[in-house]
Amino acid sequence: MRCRRAITFEIGIAFCAAALMLVAALYWSAKEPSVEKRDFSVTYLGARMVHLGLGPKVYDISEQRKLKATLLPNSEPLIFEHPPFEALLLSPLAALPYRTAYLVWGAVNIVIWLVLPWLLHPYAPVPQERLAYFALWFLFMPLGVTLFQGQSSLLVLLLFSLAFISFKRGEEFRAGIALGLALFKFQFVIPMVLIFLFLGKWKVIRGFLGMASVLGILSFVAVGWAGLANYVHLLTAIASQPDNSSFGAAVDMATVQGFVHAVLGRVLNHVTVSLIVSLISGLLIVSTAWQWKRATHSGLDKADDVMFGAAIIVSLVTGLHMFTHDLSPLILAMLVVLPNVVESRGTLPRVLTGCLILLWIPPLYFALLASHHIYLLFPLLLFLKVGLMKIVVLPQRTSFPLTGVRHLREAT
Repeated sequence: MRCRRAITFEIGIAFCAAALMLVAALYWSAKEPSVEKRDFSVTYLGARMVHLGLGPKVYDISEQRKLKATLLPNSEPLIFEHPPFEALLLSPLAALPYRTAYLVWGAVNIVIWLVLPWLLHPYAPVPQERLAYFALWFLFMPLGVTLFQGQSSLLVLLLFSLAFISFKRGEEFRAGIALGLALFKFQFVIPMVLIFLFLGKWKVIRGFLGMASVLGILSFVAVGWAGLANYVHLLTAIASQPDNSSFGAAVDMATVQGFVHAVLGRVLNHVTVSLIVSLISGLLIVSTAWQWKRATHSGLDKADDVMFGAAIIVSLVTGLHMFTHDLSPLILAMLVVLPNVVESRGTLPRVLTGCLILLWIPPLYFALLASHHIYLLFPLLLFLKVGLMKIVVLPQRTSFPLTGVRHLREAT
């Protein structure tokens, strides 16, 4: 009993220390002169335009630049390309001064970050030691980037986590609703929904379509038909200009598009590269659904957890617009598959464990970002996905491998 109380006390201390550290980091970031250069400036801009009644002009780049020059003169030349409903829902935040809004949104991200370990541990319990488990959440660099940039990727991670928990409980309609709520990052949600569609998970699809309809109505309220048409035109322009830094350079994305563009973009034209990207993305989505269905029909207990993790990886790498912070949902996939990886026999599980540890090492991301080689993460993620599909059918040890968990804890 005393030992358990001591562990609980240690966890409480660690939790409070982490909370103070995150709050201090957020406050320091908000006080910096360069705070206007954060990605949050784009979110704030779109929400501010809706707040000012400029909804139909939200996706007019010239109008964006005009307002941005007045509100945020020191910001980066980025544009607002998020869905209209996001601007509408965050418009109350845009009534606040920019730095205050940044702090409020950062506080929301901190709360999500601190809640997620407690929420997910019962469903992804490796490492079993709470302190080691808690530490993994603060080693994963994309979460810190999300907080620093004022992005919404932690919210995406929360919604994907709720979808996973609901799906695991058999509440498939709720899982669909959670995925629908994540449509502000639709480029990652749609591949996941397609996988569920190919699986024939109709309750998930109904929940998703119901929430998507609500958000579609909110989008119309925010910008009207003209704004929606401008949004489609803007998305087309983004897809056709992978080297435009205002939209985000493809080589800075760990996706199929980022990798293919970096390798073949100089020797093939844009149409050919797009066809290759579409073919590879389609194959990844279909193969994941096929393998998941095959594993489920085989009656394998670990199929859903492992394949849900693989589906998250596929949803991320097939998204056409992904930066480092967008990798945040990857930690859900890593924690979900980790118990099954360390419980399986053979060389492949050991290699996959090494891949997982590598993705938890912050200097890897710094090095790839500094050299504009973040697209090199795609082969690693692809190998992880393929390995997970193989590991579903591997035999498991009869007892839980405490040594594997110990090695993971020591490595982190």
